[in-house]
Amino acid sequence: MKKLFSVVLFWVTVCSFAQTQSSSKWSDLFSYNNVLAFKESNGKIIAATENGVFYYDTVSGEITKLSKANGLHEVKISAFDYNPDTKIALIGYKSGNLDVVTEDGVTYVVDIPLSQSYTGSKVINHISINGDKAVISVGYGVSIFDLNKKEFGDTCFFLTGTSYVSALESVIKDDVVYSVTSSGIKSHPLNVTFSVFSSWNTTAGNYNQIDSNSIFVLANTTKVFYGANINSLTTIADTFVKVKDIKVQSQNIVVTDQTKVYVYNLSGSLQKTFDAGEELNTAYIVSNKLYSGSKFSGVFDESKNSYKPDGPYSNVSKKVSLFNDNIWISSGGVSEFNLPVYSGYGYYHYDGTKWNYPDYFRNSTFIWNVIDVMPNPANKDEVFFTNYSTRKGEQGIYKMNKNSFVKAYAKNDVNAFYRRPVSLHFDENNQLFCNVAFADANPSNPTSLSIGYYYYNASADDFGLISVFNSARVNTLTSKGGILWIPSPNVQGGALVGYKYNNTPGQTGDDTSLALKTSNELPSDGVICATMDLNDDLWIGTYLGLRILPNASGSIGNKDVKVEPVIISQNGINEELFKDSKILEIEVDSGNQKWVSVEGGGVFYLSSNGETTINHFTENNSPLPNDNITGIKVDSKTGKVYFATNEGVVVYQGDVVNVTSNFGDVKVYPNPVITAQYRGNVKIIGLAEKTNIRITDAAGNVVHSAVARGGYYEWNLNNQRGIRVASGIYYVLMTNEDATDKATAKIAVVN
Repeated sequence: MKKLFSVVLFWVTVCSFAQTQSSSKWSDLFSYNNVLAFKESNGKIIAATENGVFYYDTVSGEITKLSKANGLHEVKISAFDYNPDTKIALIGYKSGNLDVVTEDGVTYVVDIPLSQSYTGSKVINHISINGDKAVISVGYGVSIFDLNKKEFGDTCFFLTGTSYVSALESVIKDDVVYSVTSSGIKSHPLNVTFSVFSSWNTTAGNYNQIDSNSIFVLANTTKVFYGANINSLTTIADTFVKVKDIKVQSQNIVVTDQTKVYVYNLSGSLQKTFDAGEELNTAYIVSNKLYSGSKFSGVFDESKNSYKPDGPYSNVSKKVSLFNDNIWISSGGVSEFNLPVYSGYGYYHYDGTKWNYPDYFRNSTFIWNVIDVMPNPANKDEVFFTNYSTRKGEQGIYKMNKNSFVKAYAKNDVNAFYRRPVSLHFDENNQLFCNVAFADANPSNPTSLSIGYYYYNASADDFGLISVFNSARVNTLTSKGGILWIPSPNVQGGALVGYKYNNTPGQTGDDTSLALKTSNELPSDGVICATMDLNDDLWIGTYLGLRILPNASGSIGNKDVKVEPVIISQNGINEELFKDSKILEIEVDSGNQKWVSVEGGGVFYLSSNGETTINHFTENNSPLPNDNITGIKVDSKTGKVYFATNEGVVVYQGDVVNVTSNFGDVKVYPNPVITAQYRGNVKIIGLAEKTNIRITDAAGNVVHSAVARGGYYEWNLNNQRGIRVASGIYYVLMTNEDATDKATAKIAVVN
C-alpha cells in the first residue's frame, strides 16, 4: 500500500514565545491546566504543562502557547527549565528526548546517552540550567548538556554493582554538580573525571529535591533545609504535609506544600503564605508578586485569578461529539476484558466561546468513567452521557441541561456488574438509543448474558430495554434507515448484530435481525467498530482487519451474506488492506472518504473504496499525541477532523466540506504557486460529489482534464504529457455530474 506522509514545517520565535505556525492545517485541544514548572523572563511567565508550554505576559495579559501542533516534537513533558539571559528553554519528555527552544526555532534532541546495560526508565526527571550548561537528571544518573552546541557532553552513570541509582534532581553551582538520589547527595566538579562514578562524593541525607542560587535549598516529603554549605544545612521550623517543589531566588525561599505556598527569606524566616485551596505543583515570585502553578487551574496569582490558554479540563480523552459550534469530549475507557478504565473526570464541553467543566463532576464523590456523551440534535443544551462502571449506584445513563445534572436512568443498584450502558446514538428521527453490555443477565444465572439496547421514551422520560443477541460485550453503536448495528468485541466466532427496528424501537413484533459471525467471513476475535458509508456499505473494524458489508440495509434477514476485505495492489501483488491489524475507529466524511484508526499505526485517510491512501498521519509525522486514536469525528460544515487519544485531542483542517451534488465555496490553494517556495500539488476544494474538470491556458488550450470525486481535487501542475506547465494564468472549468451546476477558478503559476 502506498502511504503518503505530509511534511509539516514549524518555525518558532521564542524570545517572547510568540509562534508563527507554518502549517495552519493542525491545531490542538490540549489542556493547559496542569502547570508542572514555570520560570520568569523580565516579568513574564513561561509555564510548562503536560502537553505544551504557554507564555503569560503579566502586564498585557497576553497568553500564547507552543505545543506539538505548532512547534514542539512530543507530548508528555516531564521536566522544564528556561534561562532568561540566553532566552533558551529546555523541555524534557517522558520518552527521554529533549526539545531545545531558542529564538531560531526548536531543535529535537534524541541522542540521550545510555549505558548498554541500562534498561530502566528514560524519563527525564529534572533539568537545571546554569549559564550555557544544563544538568539533566535521569534514571541512570546525570548528563551535561551544552546549550550552545545543542549536544550532550559528559555523562555519569550512577552504577553501583549491577544497579543504577536514579538522579531525582540536580543543580550546577560553582562548576560542581550536586545530585539528589535515594542514597544521599552525589557531587562532583565539572572536570575530566566527571564520568567516573567512583570519584564522586556522597553527602548523607534524606532528600528528594534540590535548588540553588546564593544558597542551597533541599527538601524531603515533610521538611525543608537551607544553607550556604551542602554539608551544613539548617532546617526550616515548619513541618509540611507534602513538599511538592522548592525554589531559591535572589531574596527568597519558596516552598510549595500540597495546596499552600510558604515564602521565607534567606535566613529561614516566614514572610508570607498563600492557600490555593487546591493541589499545587510549583510556585515562583515574579516582579515581587507570588504566582503558583496548579494541577487543575493553570497559574494562580495571590488573588486566585487563573491564567492559562483555554482548553479542556484534562488531556485524558476517549471520544468527541459535535453539534454546531459545540464540542464534547468524553474521558473514560473500557479494557480488553470489558472492565472500566476510570479516569474520574467525566466530560469536557466547549460551548462555542469557552471550555467548561461541569461542577457536577468537579464536586462529585463518584469515580467517573464517562465513555460517551451525546447532545440532543433538537436541543444543544440537553446532553446524555453513559457512565460505564461496576461501582454500585454510579453506572447508568445521565441527562444534563446546560451542564447541570437533570436525571439518571438505567441504573442497576442490585448488581452493577450487569446492564452496563455503553454507546449513545440519535437516529435520523431523533430517537435516542444506547447499547448495553451484559443486558439480560440474572445474577443467579450468569449464563443468561446478552446484549441489546435502551431506547428513550421522551413522553415518559425513561428508557426501555430490548435484548437482541446472546453475547456479553458491546462497542460503538451506529444506525441508518431504521437498522441498529451493534458490534460485539472479544467474542470468539465474531459478532456484529444488525437489528431492524422499523422505526418502532419499543415494539419488537415486526423486527428482524442479522448476526454476522465467522460463517459470514468475519474474523474470529470479534468486532470493535462499524460505520455506514454514503453508499449503504457497512465498514467494519475488527481485531484482525477491515471488512465491508455491501448493501448493508438489504442484507438483514440473509444469514448467508458475506463480508469482504479491501484488496489493494502493492508492487503488482494483491494484498488485504490492514490484514491482521486492530481497527480502533472508522469515520466517513461528506465526500465518502474514510478515516481509519489502526492500533499502533496512527490514522489513514482512504479513498471512498479504500483502495488509495490519501494521507497517513502518525505521531512521527504529525501533531498526533500517539498512534492509538480512539475517537474520530468529522465536522462536515468546516471540514475539521477531530482525533481523540488518551493524551489529548488534536484537530486537522480537512479539504472536504459539505459535499453535495452541487458546488460549494470553491477555493484553490496555494495560489499563486511560486515554484521556488512550494513544489507540492495545488488543491481545489468545495467541489461537487462528482466534478468534471478541464484546466486551460490563457489561449484556451486544454492542458489537463480529470473527474474528481469526494469534493476536492489535487493537480500536480503537469500537463497531459506529464510535463510541468509553464509560468502563466490557468483557468479551471468545472461542471457537476449532470451539468446543472458550474464553477470556475484561476491558478497563477510562477516557475
